[in-house]
Amino acid sequence: MSSTAAPAAAPLHPLPPFTSATAHTKVKAAQDKWNTCDPALVAPAYTEDSVWRNRDDFIKGRDEIKQFLTRKWAKEKNYRLRKELFAFTDNKIAVEFWYEYSETEDPSSQWYRTYGLEHWVFAEDGRMKSRQMSGNTIPIAATERWFKDGVDVNDGDVPPGHISLKE
Repeated sequence: MSSTAAPAAAPLHPLPPFTSATAHTKVKAAQDKWNTCDPALVAPAYTEDSVWRNRDDFIKGRDEIKQFLTRKWAKEKNYRLRKELFAFTDNKIAVEFWYEYSETEDPSSQWYRTYGLEHWVFAEDGRMKSRQMSGNTIPIAATERWFKDGVDVNDGDVPPGHISLKE
């Protein structure tokens, strides 16, 4: 009798244990996926039973992740995110992040910036099995944006005091 089990998903490189270079690659890959604002593209980076804490939301599994991200990006227009590697070890990565968004598609509407930290734990296949996020959101004027339209978020200037200083 043949097995009808679905084939295992291909590993999501880079895999743990991480080096400085592979941890940085993993962070920027997550940043790029999140900047698509496409839950169907983002969700496969997490294990089927991934557990999240996003501020005061507790989320479990890819289906809930997709639902959460769909609600998030329905509210957060003109979303631009930057993530930077903060620390790593073995199968864990910590990141600091900033994202900006407006209330409506109209760029003259109210803007917001969220500052935060995330702690990630990865499964052997390179998918994230745990994501813990803490963040604070403040209103900003459009003129205060760091991540302007048409500028790569990696080139946006995050002022001292808002980003950990690189050695």
